[in-house]
Amino acid sequence: MTSVSTETRTKQRRHASTAKGAVKADRILAIDIGGTGLKAAVLSEDGEMKSERVRVPTPKPAMPDVVVDTLIALVQPIVAEPPTHISIGFPGVVRDNVVLTAPNLGNEYWKRVPLADLISQRLGGMPARMINDAEMQGLAAIEGHGIEFVLTLGTGAGTALFRDGELMPHLELAHHPVSKSRTYDEYIGNAAREKAGNKRWNRRVEKVIGILDTLVNFDKLWIGGGNAAHLTFELPPNVAVVANAAGIEGGAKLWHPRSVRESRQLTDFNQREGAPS
Repeated sequence: MTSVSTETRTKQRRHASTAKGAVKADRILAIDIGGTGLKAAVLSEDGEMKSERVRVPTPKPAMPDVVVDTLIALVQPIVAEPPTHISIGFPGVVRDNVVLTAPNLGNEYWKRVPLADLISQRLGGMPARMINDAEMQGLAAIEGHGIEFVLTLGTGAGTALFRDGELMPHLELAHHPVSKSRTYDEYIGNAAREKAGNKRWNRRVEKVIGILDTLVNFDKLWIGGGNAAHLTFELPPNVAVVANAAGIEGGAKLWHPRSVRESRQLTDFNQREGAPS
């Protein structure tokens, strides 16, 4: 009886949400903005790809109006059937769907830019949410247990922190000094890899993993980003590489009706009781 009651309450919450006018998030346009490339795909609410994954280079200089125009042109082939929602991962500090910093795109252009609203307006006004790109990648990777940390190795070094599946306040560790006067971006970003070579760069990444372990005491570290493919050393048992597509796939989680922790607890409960999750 208890498990049936739990399932019934879940359905009631969903019906109540629909009754209030909420649109089911069954076609989510997920956009991943990077310093090197702009990527997008349409996802189901469960993160399943419902379109091809499209990509173009990030325009230089990456001024907001140019980036928005480029994104709109990029997604046109995959939005013939209009999306219901938009998820955006952005490489900088984001608060309330507004960009605060964009270190790898040009801070002078991006301060206080309401990027989520600008993209939404160009695509018919559907609901849009935006978070940091490392955080969006983490949403696709995390297991929802304990302290999980995400480190993305791309143009710069992105980070995200989760506790029991809940996203914690964003920390710009990428711009904190890690070696002499060099920040994480300058120490293990793509420019540093090209200058130092893969061998030295790998030693630096291995050092950074040790620093983060001491700093965060993570239960699991997830490494993503395009440069994760260049890692050559043996990773510790609690460190794993995430597929680069996770930067898009995490966009589905932004529209889940329950948090990762609540979903996990309900699944665990129903499994114990023999009911469907």
